[in-house]
Amino acid sequence: MASQQVLHIAGWNTCGFYKRASGVLASLSLLFPTKLKVIDHSFSSRAEYRAWWVDGGFRGNMPDTRAQSHTSSPACWIASGTELKGDEILSWVGGCDDTLAWCRDFVSPCDGKKGEVLKLVEDGHTADHGYDYDLVVIGGGSGGLAASKEAASLGAKTAVLDFVKPSPAGTSWGLGGTCVNVGCIPKKLMHNAAIIKEGVAQDAAAFGITSTGGEHSWETMRENVQNHIRGLNFKYRVNLREKNVTYLNKLGKFVDAHTLEVTDKKGRVSKITSSRFVIATGGRPSPLKCEGGELAISSDDIFALEKSPGKVLCVGASYISLECAGFLAGVGHDVTVAVRSILLRGFDRECADLIGSYMADHGVAFKREVVPTKLEKVDGERIQVTFSDGSQDVYDTVLVAIGRSGDTEKLGLESVGIKANEGNAKINCKEEQTSCPNIYAIGDVMEGIPELTPVAIQAGINLSRRLFGGSTESMDYKNICTTVFTPIEYGTVGYSEDEALEVFGKDNVEIYHKFFTPLEWSLSESRSHHQAFTKVIVDKSNNKVLGIHFLGPNAGEVMQGYGTAMKKCITFKDLADTVGIHPTSAEEIVTLTVTKSSGADASAGGC
Repeated sequence: MASQQVLHIAGWNTCGFYKRASGVLASLSLLFPTKLKVIDHSFSSRAEYRAWWVDGGFRGNMPDTRAQSHTSSPACWIASGTELKGDEILSWVGGCDDTLAWCRDFVSPCDGKKGEVLKLVEDGHTADHGYDYDLVVIGGGSGGLAASKEAASLGAKTAVLDFVKPSPAGTSWGLGGTCVNVGCIPKKLMHNAAIIKEGVAQDAAAFGITSTGGEHSWETMRENVQNHIRGLNFKYRVNLREKNVTYLNKLGKFVDAHTLEVTDKKGRVSKITSSRFVIATGGRPSPLKCEGGELAISSDDIFALEKSPGKVLCVGASYISLECAGFLAGVGHDVTVAVRSILLRGFDRECADLIGSYMADHGVAFKREVVPTKLEKVDGERIQVTFSDGSQDVYDTVLVAIGRSGDTEKLGLESVGIKANEGNAKINCKEEQTSCPNIYAIGDVMEGIPELTPVAIQAGINLSRRLFGGSTESMDYKNICTTVFTPIEYGTVGYSEDEALEVFGKDNVEIYHKFFTPLEWSLSESRSHHQAFTKVIVDKSNNKVLGIHFLGPNAGEVMQGYGTAMKKCITFKDLADTVGIHPTSAEEIVTLTVTKSSGADASAGGC
């Protein structure tokens, strides 16, 4: 399935309009590498450009009469290939203004249409194919379960393979994948434990509630969280049976494009065949590569620790690292975060820095611009860490969260001509289809998509409907909400401020922002001076909202509805015309009036 657009731009290299348009296109190609490929044709002078474009007659290849009178720089068009061939030209885009308008529609289309698969690559599936299954899904996480159940509901004979390879520390888990077992679910529950403890210890007295300080038991929390997870594991098994999906607790490896060698937990090997496959193996944490790195644990292990983690070092500035650091500190642990460069790379820089400041104010220590260079056991079970700046400290637990790689190492991809990326072991796809036409991929194992559970679920459902239900609707990976569950929660959808400025230009972007104190914090002496924050990023040319960011309580609940609004291409006027619910934190987004460009005070006043 082909979805990547090839866009050509030509102009002379000193032309300001050419440089502006080509710069925006270059940024978009970096942000959306699977959706857009830009071919830049740069000429050394105006005369050289005109000799090729006008005198040489290349513009005559354009299928649009407007191009025949176009003499200026740049010239932009869409083609089927990357070479400078007239017979590959598909459509004319235009000059600088038209190209920028095309870019705006590319990043946030407002035609109200669902995503359409541009072209289906024939995968050889027929009703009488003769294989064991119509579809085998490799991976029993959220995306794999969604894809398998949807396919079965559409009449496909379906099986799902789920075999959990234990973490290096020996942790394993049941059906449901990362989110249910070692991700979203236990993380959110432990984050909630930290919120409850903070409320009891710091806020209760201000509301007239007598408390004893809210002592925390790691063992009790862990047991209750794991019991909840086991209940979900069982529920998923039942759901598969009810949906007529065959469950195989086996490890799969490709032998050829239609055959898997499967191994059960006792080492017994057999083979199964299928017309189609979906790879939904997700990702696993990247290890710490230094002397003694094997002494560290990862997010695959922290939620199942049988004893209190004690004094903790979190290595990395990813959202996983900061979320774990936040709830560990919140329930009373001594926590330090080792940061190599910046916090929350890929998120809004201003919001990331505000999160860091809030966490520092709430007991999380940060070691900046360092990485561990050596881990070694001391005093029995404790771990001494040597850092790149020469400093040392001793911890009870070292938790590494420096990134994740696709879980593809033992899939036998080489047997079917699929090559995983060297850096992160993920698979490049077009509309979830790999380079082997009957093998597809969804979720975190795919390159270039948001690593989010709802994304994998929706992609799995959409894919099964295309494969077995006659649908042509593709997955729309743009404007997807997410929330980071740090001590001050962060909900976001759309562009960060830095991204918007880079893509649209400083003169074309307006930022509306506000600092405010949530009402529920206002009585607590320990929290009344802390402020939440929100901002909305707007394209000045058409008033379209490019991004919404919110730091404060219940950020995920606040942001979900705005995600729908972003899908419908909301304008800032739409926000301003919306009557808020009072008193809530969510209303702060629809009452924004202060812009960054005005230089006015962004602190909220009144009730």
